[in-house]
Parts: sequence; C-alpha cells; structure tokens
Amino acid sequence: MPMIRVGIDTGGTFTDVVAVDEETGRQVSTKTPSTPGDPAEGFMAGIHKILARLGATGADVAAVVHGTTVATNRLLEGKVDHLGFVTTEGYAHLLEIARQSVPDGYGNSYFWVKPPRIVPADLVRTVGGRLAHDGSELRPFSEADAVAAARFFRDRGIGTIGVCFLHSYANPEHELRMRDVLAREHPDAVVSISAEVLREYREYERSVTTLVDAAVKPSIARYVGTIAARLGELAEQPPAFYVMKSNGGVLSADEVVRQPISTVLSGPAAGALGAAVVARAAGLDSVLTLDGGGTSTDVAVVVDGHPALTTEGTVGAYPSKIPMIDVVTVGAGGGSVAWLSPEGTLKVGPRSAGADPGPLCYGAGGSEPTVTDAHVLLGRIPPHLLGGEIPLDVSAAQDGIAAMAARLGLTPERCAEGILEISAWNQANALRQVTVTRGLDVRDFHLVSFGGSGSLLACRLADVLGLAGVLVPPNPGNLSAYGLLTVDVRNDYVRTAVARHAALDPDTVGKTFDDLRAEASAALEREGFAAEERRFVRTADLRYFGQAYEVRVDVPDGPVTAALAAAVADEFHAAHRRLYGYDFAHDQRQEVEWVNLRVTGVGPIARPAVPLVAAGSGAVPRTTRRVDFGDGWADTPIYDRAALGAGDTVAGPAVVEEFGSTVPVHPGFRAVVDDHGNLLITREVAP
Repeated sequence: MPMIRVGIDTGGTFTDVVAVDEETGRQVSTKTPSTPGDPAEGFMAGIHKILARLGATGADVAAVVHGTTVATNRLLEGKVDHLGFVTTEGYAHLLEIARQSVPDGYGNSYFWVKPPRIVPADLVRTVGGRLAHDGSELRPFSEADAVAAARFFRDRGIGTIGVCFLHSYANPEHELRMRDVLAREHPDAVVSISAEVLREYREYERSVTTLVDAAVKPSIARYVGTIAARLGELAEQPPAFYVMKSNGGVLSADEVVRQPISTVLSGPAAGALGAAVVARAAGLDSVLTLDGGGTSTDVAVVVDGHPALTTEGTVGAYPSKIPMIDVVTVGAGGGSVAWLSPEGTLKVGPRSAGADPGPLCYGAGGSEPTVTDAHVLLGRIPPHLLGGEIPLDVSAAQDGIAAMAARLGLTPERCAEGILEISAWNQANALRQVTVTRGLDVRDFHLVSFGGSGSLLACRLADVLGLAGVLVPPNPGNLSAYGLLTVDVRNDYVRTAVARHAALDPDTVGKTFDDLRAEASAALEREGFAAEERRFVRTADLRYFGQAYEVRVDVPDGPVTAALAAAVADEFHAAHRRLYGYDFAHDQRQEVEWVNLRVTGVGPIARPAVPLVAAGSGAVPRTTRRVDFGDGWADTPIYDRAALGAGDTVAGPAVVEEFGSTVPVHPGFRAVVDDHGNLLITREVAP
C-alpha cells in the first residue's frame, strides 16, 4: 500500500515540498523554483525531486496536499472581468452603496475615491420577487425578468455570473430558480449563488463573497484539473489530491471546484497551522507566527494551540465573509524593493521584484535593490541559496545599494541597514495588528518565524516588540508545506437566525444546528469518512442588541436547552470583556442577541510526529565570514544547523545556516537547540 504523503506549497519564488513516510516516520523536505507561467511545472518538479530524495516512485504516494495562491493572486492582481451580477429588483446599486467606511479614517474622506466595483453597473441585472427576513415570500419570483437577465449575459458573452437575492440566506428558493433559468438559457455560464456560498445575512458582503467565488471558479477549476491530470501520470492508481482551505482544513480537489473561494488564503493558513504544531511540541501553546517569503510576510496569532479565525477578512479589495485563519499580510518579503520617495526618503515595499527578475543578486536582470540584496551586502546570508544550488551575485547587490546610498548621502552599509530596519518595522506593525486588535499584549508571546526570509530579522523584531523569544523550527523555509500534512478535512456551514436571548426558542436553535450538522456530515461522507470518524464543532455569533458586529463563542455538544443557551450567553459576556475590556453581564437593560449559528464538520487525518533530535556535543563553527550587524565588519562564526544537536548553544554574533534559510544571531542574543531541533532565540541581557 502507498504510504508516502506529500505537502507542497507553491509560493511566488519557491515551491516548498515536504514528504513523510507513514510506515517509517521518515520526513524529507526540499525546494524548487516556482514557475509562475505554469505553476503545474514547478509543482511536478517538486514532486519528482522529493521522490528522488526518498528513493521512491509515484506508486508509493498515497496523498498529495497542496497550498495554492491561484485564487488569491487573481484577486490581488485585479484580474476580475467579464463578471455579471443578478440581484433583487430595486437593488441594482447595492455594490456602489457598499458600506460607509473610508480607509485611514474620515480625515481621508476628502481625497479618497471609491475603487471600481467588482462588477460595473452596466453588467448588473435585477429580477422581480422579494423575500422577507424570515424567508416568507412577499412578491413572487419573476420568471420573465430572470429569462431576460440570462439572455442579456448570454448575448454579451458574459460567462461568469453571481446571484444574490435579498434574504436568500433564509430561503434559497428564488436563487435556485434563477440558477435553473441560467442553466436553460445560458448553459455555458459558470454560476455561483449566495445561498450555497454564504448563507449569512448582510447583503453587501454576501454579494461580494459570491461574486469572488464565481470569479475564481474558472481558474481554480482549470488549475486543479491540470494538477490532477499531471498527478494521474505518476502511477496507475493516482494519489488522493487535497487542497488547503483558508479555514485551516483541507478539501479534496473535486470538492474544491464546488467551493473555490474557500482556497483564497490556503498558503498562509498552512504556515500558521504548521507553526502551531511545532510550537505546541516545544511547550508553547500561544504564539505569534511570521511567514516571510519572497514577496510578502504573513503574520497570525495562535491562542491555546489554535490559530485565530475570522469571517471579517478581505482578499485584496474584496471583503470575504468565509471563515479563514486571520492572517495579516504586509509587503515586506525578501524581494521587496527599496526605493526613494519624491521627497527623497527611503521606502521599502510593498512592490516586489518577485521571482522573475528577482533581486539584483539573482543576476537575472533585476534593476532595483531589495531586502535580500541588503542582507547579502551585510554578509548576513551566504553568497548562495539552497545549499549552493543558486549562486548569488554579491557585487551586483553592492553596486545597486551603493548607488542608492550615494543619493542618500550614506555609506552602502548604513543604507542596507536602513532597508532592513524599515522592513523590520513593517513586520512589527503587522504583528501589533493581530494582537492589539484582540486586546492581546505582544510582549506576552514568543514568535515562531519561518519561511525563506522569515528568520532574517528575528532578533530585531524581538527588540522592537519586546518579545519573550523567537522559535525557529528546523527547515523553516518548508514549514508551510509541513503544515499541509498536519491538517484535517474541514467544512463550515452557517445559517443566520437572529433572535434575542430572552425570547430564544431552544428547539428551533437545535433544529438549525441539526440541519447544519447533516450538511456537514454529507460533505464528509463524500470525502470518504465513515460516520464514526466524523467530528462536529458548533459555534454561534452573539452580540448586544444594537451592536453592528458579533463575537463568536463555542456551543457545547448536547441537546440545546435553556441551560445550555444561558451558558453560551455567559461565555459571550466573558469573550466580550476579553476583547473590549467591558461587558454587560449584570446590566439587564442590555439584551444579548443571537445572530448566526455555525457547524464545522471535521474529518481527522493522521498527523506526522514532530521528530526528536540527538543530543549535541557542543556547537562548533563550520567557518567564519565577515558580517556587519550594525557596529562595523567583524569576522563572525558560521554554524551548520544540521550539525547542531539538542542542548547546543550559539551565542551572537553568529550566523546559523541550513538548506532553505539563514538565521543571523545578533550580538547580545543566544540561540539554544531544543529536543525537537528548534532554535530558541532570547536576549542574554534585557536591553
């Protein structure tokens, strides 16, 4: 029986691959350059490379789990066109009205101009018929309007359509009839209806989420289909193929095509989950995570072993209310470009040199200095990547930064240091965003840093934020790929059911939970999980009456009774206090209101063990290299991480190198290897 599972994460610069042999427990990792023109090429190159390292063939592969940015990139690059929208008569300008929110506050309202809507006004059609908030029909569905709308899109060649009618979360009948009309009149169209994408109230967010789902359906279907076909060439019996979801679960490729929006943040989600696993093994249940790549850095917070989830996220300019791991992305990766503003000040990012042409030191035609070039100039990374597979042009980095330094009146070293300082503060501000907004103190956390560039600024971040320490796992450049192998199959289902707590009908709530559980169970059955394997998690969104946004709390298992509902309300009061510093638990004038009921279906997948490392015999430098940590050039010991064992200590200044990443240990810091091979970096003396 095939026993190898492969996790493969396609990033902007590199494709990361981790494989585990479930029979022996052996884990192997590698990297290969990404191929943006055809991501499937880099994907399959990674598969063949990891199999060669294992001495295995395609017939030995049981499953492949993939983290993809195809949907995300399409949205971030604004490649959303030829998209149609069908909504309720009288609400044609729903997307233009949107929400009363101005970026950067109302001080910006004089200058801010609304960005173009995801669907222009001339491609919006309305259909007669109206439902009440409870799902009852106020006006019948207009078949004639529906046929006219379908023919309008067909005649103009609009083949991707989103449908969102008012209050369809309470009754999907009108949307289902609209889909039937489209199937009859415009059979080639790709259609998404809000009752299947997001059965939750707030018509603007539900509309945009549905339109995003429709927009990415064709590209996701093509991409997943191409990968599945290529995997089919590996062996007579192709491996199972799963895709990472934004909510921290995975889904089979067949199911992903049905709900493509669920993959929009799959890569960053995998990294946060992998970081949670290695942190818990190291004895840290609550950590911050920082995934530094070539283009950007993704940060998240893990509390009690679980990454924080949100339904208030965005993808590019588009709000998306699907459950997703709450990741904040900042344009501060290794390829982030350093540039001068019109006022002559130094800026870094968010624009990136990407994988092609890449930083100056890649020698592939890059013309602007980047964060990677600054590290190369200061000697903090070696003159090559991937253990020598990719040589770097050090002189090109030096020349590019020297030219910028001359314009600023600085030495090349101080200019490079300034580039890194700005990048560090960009990352620090993102970490504050995921903590302070939840009432968390960043100083209470360790940071798990990973990704190819994630640990390069670890010591500086510890200083800037006052972190308790930084944990760098083994093979940090491949942690997202490892995270893909640690996650379960997950499906989320939601139903809006607004009711004040005092008038709550436990039987009605219980019936809704049962219906959602049945939907989740059916999805897990399609995924091949037996009834006894399936697990279900219930949550509810509550608020104080009159508030505009909700707080999510767990709902215990068991029959929904008045006592259980009271316990959920008590947990809401406590959660509200943790988030906002106050609650109205003892103020009878402030009523609690239930808003959304949710069920998550979980199909457990075996997780690979976090391996132990042998005891060390004392850290011995492999060589020395001249490195500048801000106090001038000095001969600095260079350590081979593969030669370090549990208990070994590296005192800064030093550099620890491995195949996929580099860890500069600044003066005043020390790195200790724990039993799992993690580097725990702390300050020797508090600053």
